[in-house]
Amino acid sequence: MIAIGLFIVSIISQIGTTVASTDFSSIFSTFNKDFGEEIVDQGTSLDKIAVLKLNGVIQEDSGSSVLSTGTYSHQRFLDLLDHVAEDDTVKAVILDVNTPGGGVVESAEIHEKVLEIQQTYEKPVYVSMGNTAASGGYYISAPADKIVAHPATLTGSIGVIMQALNYAELADNIGIDFNTIKSGEYKDIMSASREMTDEERAILQTMIDELYGEFVQVIVDGRGMSESVVRELGDGRVYTGSQAKENGLVDELGTLDDTIAMMKEDQGLSDATVIEYANGFEFNQFLGGAMQSVFGSRLELDGLNLLREANAPRALYLYSR
Repeated sequence: MIAIGLFIVSIISQIGTTVASTDFSSIFSTFNKDFGEEIVDQGTSLDKIAVLKLNGVIQEDSGSSVLSTGTYSHQRFLDLLDHVAEDDTVKAVILDVNTPGGGVVESAEIHEKVLEIQQTYEKPVYVSMGNTAASGGYYISAPADKIVAHPATLTGSIGVIMQALNYAELADNIGIDFNTIKSGEYKDIMSASREMTDEERAILQTMIDELYGEFVQVIVDGRGMSESVVRELGDGRVYTGSQAKENGLVDELGTLDDTIAMMKEDQGLSDATVIEYANGFEFNQFLGGAMQSVFGSRLELDGLNLLREANAPRALYLYSR
């Protein structure tokens, strides 16, 4: 009976693991491509101003499992940028940004899409900053034709960060030993099981400096500021919206409604209809909500996610508190 019981528990566990890791986003991708329009302000012409909301950490979809219940889907947002670029009825785009930033690559991908909308499709792009538009959030905002922030917005945090846990001393204290077989001296760089060497720190610092230089150049190109000024402002600190306006990182102070009004006046779109896009049917988020009702709080689900995901240090454009 004990053996049968353990066998049943094992089967249930395997089924649960399989369901949790199944790529439901791909299976139901046809639902995720649905960009339903919601009218914010009905105009009198066929022209549209599209408002795209970016909420949450900018990161690649970890996604695909039923445990993913986040509000930001990176691939969906990229697809949405392509959609508004190619839609001839959309004459202008407003990014409603509320993010502390995120991955270097993901931020760069959004930045490139924004430039494509402006240069290839010749559509103006404005940014309305919400509570936070820091680090990667500022990176994607820099090329905008106009940046509008609330006086209390937290923005800036210009810089790159890379962090990893180190539990070597703890492991030593409790008698845990690590055996590492590697092909090269730096294969286990940033290993959590030993102290970092000076040579390894220098290698990583070179990488961070290179990525920081790219961040600086994005602002130089987008804002028309000198490199020396950007580097002076870009020491990692955050600024309020009011401070950011004073130092030239944003153009105006105001809300999303103010940004829409500015776009209409500046671009001669006073009779345009303002639209937002409804969330597509994210099946993994639907199941994630169901899982929450079974397992309990979001904190418990985050714990399960941490168990699933590898501890892989990466460079981030992220405002970390």
